[in-house]
Amino acid sequence: MKAFGFLLILTLVSACVTAQIFEGEIIYQNVYHSKIAGLSDEKFTNLMGTEQDYFIKGSSYKSVNNGTLAQWQLYVPGENKLYTKMSNSDSAFWDDAAVNPDSVISFNLNKAVTKILGYTCDELILNCKSGTQKFYFNTKLGIDPAKYLQHKYGNWYDYVLNSKSVPLKMEIDNAQFVMTSVAVEIKPSKLNNNIFQLPAGIKTDKSPY
Repeated sequence: MKAFGFLLILTLVSACVTAQIFEGEIIYQNVYHSKIAGLSDEKFTNLMGTEQDYFIKGSSYKSVNNGTLAQWQLYVPGENKLYTKMSNSDSAFWDDAAVNPDSVISFNLNKAVTKILGYTCDELILNCKSGTQKFYFNTKLGIDPAKYLQHKYGNWYDYVLNSKSVPLKMEIDNAQFVMTSVAVEIKPSKLNNNIFQLPAGIKTDKSPY
């Protein structure tokens, strides 16, 4: 009986470790293939950025890009808004994260498909109205889906509900482009809340798209 109790404790501890929520920074390398006539792959990639620094803490996240057009995105959970800053505007444009112009038609989950930075990754394929989205993840880098119940935009809740993890690789294929984004560095750390605040005095407007 005591042995059974000890084994139960070990199982629970193991489950807690596996489901550990990730906080910190992940650096991705991005490559784009353009489907827009007259816009080359190189130009598209330069506009959007070859590198993305992704910060996540609880229900907040922020992406910083080195693109000549795309600068950063910030999700503010208290407002349930996703802010996007482009270099051609002084304003950060926001989208209501509860509204999703896209939708998931079906999905497939494949186990142990590849290894990224030492993590054996499962593959989640979302077959969407807009195209195909593939995500590769390991549950040791966890996300709590309950924190994103209202984040429908970009099919984000569909992804976190089925993966419960931070993506280590993404392949997004739609009418405009194919993007491949792969993690090249993972930095677990306690992040300052200031990272997830809008810059003081910045103008904000509803996204026209």
